[in-house]
Amino acid sequence: MKVKKISVSVRNETQGKIIINTDNIDLSAALKLSGALPTGGAAKRAVQDGDVFVNGSVCTVRGRKLKPGDKIVYGGKKYEVIADDN
Repeated sequence: MKVKKISVSVRNETQGKIIINTDNIDLSAALKLSGALPTGGAAKRAVQDGDVFVNGSVCTVRGRKLKPGDKIVYGGKKYEVIADDN
């Protein structure tokens, strides 16, 4: 069984990066792992309520898959999905 390795690093209080070694990550999982929201349920509600932006547009698709290069904004904080080079 292959284990997914996902890490998150924060550059400062308003920006962070979500490093993945998979092809994609669910938007809700990315929000939870980044610390932007405490739970996956809270992340899903934020997406459904139209509080999350992906690549500059409001995203209300709960299961949206993000790939490296995608940018998320929630609550004034910015996150970018980055491919793990290892």
